[in-house]
Amino acid sequence: MLPGLDERTITIYAPIQSRLQTVETRLRSLDEETVPNLKMLLDYVLSTGGKRIRPAMTLLASDFYGPQDESPITMAVGIELLHLATLIHDDTVDDSVMRRGKPTVSHQWGNHVAILLGDYVFSASATWVCDTGNLRVVCRFAETLRELSTGQISEYFNNYNPEQTRQGYQDRISRKTASLFRTAAECGAILGGAPEPQIAALSNYGFSMGIAFQIVDDLLDFQGDPVEMGKPVGSDLMNGILTLPTIMLLERYPTDNPVAAYLKDRTNERHLDRALEMVHNSGVVADCYAEVREYCARGLRELESLPPCEARDSLQALAEYVRERYR
Repeated sequence: MLPGLDERTITIYAPIQSRLQTVETRLRSLDEETVPNLKMLLDYVLSTGGKRIRPAMTLLASDFYGPQDESPITMAVGIELLHLATLIHDDTVDDSVMRRGKPTVSHQWGNHVAILLGDYVFSASATWVCDTGNLRVVCRFAETLRELSTGQISEYFNNYNPEQTRQGYQDRISRKTASLFRTAAECGAILGGAPEPQIAALSNYGFSMGIAFQIVDDLLDFQGDPVEMGKPVGSDLMNGILTLPTIMLLERYPTDNPVAAYLKDRTNERHLDRALEMVHNSGVVADCYAEVREYCARGLRELESLPPCEARDSLQALAEYVRERYR
């Protein structure tokens, strides 16, 4: 059984269980590096687990059109490594202390080590993607790197900026989060030999799931269990990152707004406490969750053009899982 999976995801991943286990084994092969300190660092980041949603999406998207070679497994490894690399770099840029209940690499060993490790994992992910031998997915991978980077740059230069718009937020998460979900599903479809309309459908499905997943993360940052999340409630706002709940709150209450007050004076924790309370007690949470439902519905509609099979059932269940993570 893979670490970090609950009973729901184990059921969803049933059609790809053995291949997902192969992905995990190949991920673990990275810590066989002969450089002692690198081996220690890789073992640390690989042991944090996670739901492995992105590689699972790659494998499921590859399953619609008959037998295939091992290239979807190879791509799934590259996708998960790219995700891990972005987490290492994001935690470093954001000065995050905890990730999945453990100290971040940057907090444990410092920014220099974290940047170098992130670079190593990025390069490892590129190697795996190149090993698919498919130029189209290599190009899509390169485009995704650019999108992830521009999303992170946009976030960094907008930290503590109360003038952010919902459209700006949408563009940022499209690049920073949804682009990797899109690539996971699209490249799985390409390597699985899907026709072009179905490749487009799975690409759009992945994008919609990425947007929904990020909005749920934004909600959980305010109302999730800090032990389960591995970070304190309200940590995004503490780091100056405005997400959909806080942007909606600023839109609805343009005067005497605790979010704007906190961004102006971060030494006053009463502003933070009041902002958290307003998010909880306003209609913002319900409206954010309505956005989640809409994007999940869009993703499900994209699956209608695909042939009925276990993979489609699992992708439908995965959309429902993303939608219900917040409850």
